[in-house]
Amino acid sequence: MSVTPEEKSQTGLMLDLEPVVEQELNRHLSMAKEWFPHQYVPWSEGRDFDGPLDGEPWSIEQSKVTPEARDSLIVNLLTEDNLPGYHRAIATVFGREGAWGTWVNRWTAEENRHGIALRDYLTVSRAVDPVALERARMHHMEAGYEADHGDSFLHGTAYVSFQELATRVSHRNTGKASGDPVCEQMMTRIAADENLHMIFYRNLMGAALEAAPNETMRAITDVVTTFQMPGHSIDGFLRKSVVIANAGIYDLRLHHDDVLVPVLRKWGVFDRTDLTGDGEKAREELCEFLEQLDAAATKFETRREERRARQAARR
Repeated sequence: MSVTPEEKSQTGLMLDLEPVVEQELNRHLSMAKEWFPHQYVPWSEGRDFDGPLDGEPWSIEQSKVTPEARDSLIVNLLTEDNLPGYHRAIATVFGREGAWGTWVNRWTAEENRHGIALRDYLTVSRAVDPVALERARMHHMEAGYEADHGDSFLHGTAYVSFQELATRVSHRNTGKASGDPVCEQMMTRIAADENLHMIFYRNLMGAALEAAPNETMRAITDVVTTFQMPGHSIDGFLRKSVVIANAGIYDLRLHHDDVLVPVLRKWGVFDRTDLTGDGEKAREELCEFLEQLDAAATKFETRREERRARQAARR
């Protein structure tokens, strides 16, 4: 089977970056803290549900979390549920050998822990409808997952650099908005893992920028300008994302200010002097997009404040 120039270039870059992967893997393992999902679940609140055990059916009054946090928790968990698809996607790009493969498996194990904790908490605390949640899980996983940029190493690594940070922000703010101290504690713990994952990918992508600045800059721009969260295929995602944005859990302003810009600045993309040709063109496209996103975020914030003022006046 013939190998395309792009595949050959990607393979060579990954070979060059393998020492960086090993270094970042060791750093991650030295910083990651062992924790146990069962310690973040209020088991004493648990009781049987209706069904074979003839317990108490779920009703909305049993939920202690806010409606906005409820939607966000459902999206967060359903996103975690598609882990088999994410594992396949990242293992296809990174491979299963050496430090690359060790990272893939470690990352997958840590992400799986997040889903365990979230589902146990939501079920035991009766925060969400467990029947609707299970049906949504089945539908979402049956739809599967396909990476937006195929098996491109640079695009995939750029994507997770932003996505892991976006997930951290969403988890932290979901916990704060929940109104339940137990939920906030759990989401803070999960967010800490996501932050370490982001650092791994961010540092790896930073090394890629040094090794292949033009190709990497193009991948960054492609990802930023088409970015969508991995749970975008969840049933009702658009409605839930609007609720989540209106609550300030995750919106355009947070995406611009707390996710995109900090990572881009860490990579020094605005100050680089080694970009030429398509790399420079990609940076120009990125700057233009960020300006448009910043304007859209401001417009959304203004409209949100106007809505809140009208609601307050009616009350």
